[in-house]
Amino acid sequence: MEIRQLNRTDAEDYLSIRLEALQSSPYAFASSYEEEKNQTAEKYKNRFTTPANTFTFGAFEESQLVGVVTLITEQLIKLNHRANIVAMYIKPEKRGIGLGKDLILKVLEKAYRLEGIEQIYLSVVTTNIPAKKLYASCGFEIIGKEKRALKIDNTYYDEEHMVLFL
Repeated sequence: MEIRQLNRTDAEDYLSIRLEALQSSPYAFASSYEEEKNQTAEKYKNRFTTPANTFTFGAFEESQLVGVVTLITEQLIKLNHRANIVAMYIKPEKRGIGLGKDLILKVLEKAYRLEGIEQIYLSVVTTNIPAKKLYASCGFEIIGKEKRALKIDNTYYDEEHMVLFL
């Protein structure tokens, strides 16, 4: 298994796994499949070519992209000591084998190398027990709960906000 930062040649594969994630785990993302289904790989080619404040990592098994995660650093002066982990997804058949932890550790490694980053935030749906355990095992702690954070059709999902102080 190879884990590395994505580049412009990975854009098509990223778009494919992104759309899969939005369809198979709609409660795990603020964005929806309906909002992103017409995106093109060009958006990600541009993002991966000049990653000023967004760093996306992928896990590859035999050159197939099977997991992704993105680190976004804050740009405002008063917030630029912070970063956020977003868009974490692992193909269902690859879950439970430590791949999520490997991706998170790769993101943390990147965050440690970025000048000025002191803390990393993420949000997770409260019912996603495996993800919550993963984040806790990497040192994240819950700092708050947002009731009814997401609404899909007529169902609400609460989110827990977590932080890791570097």
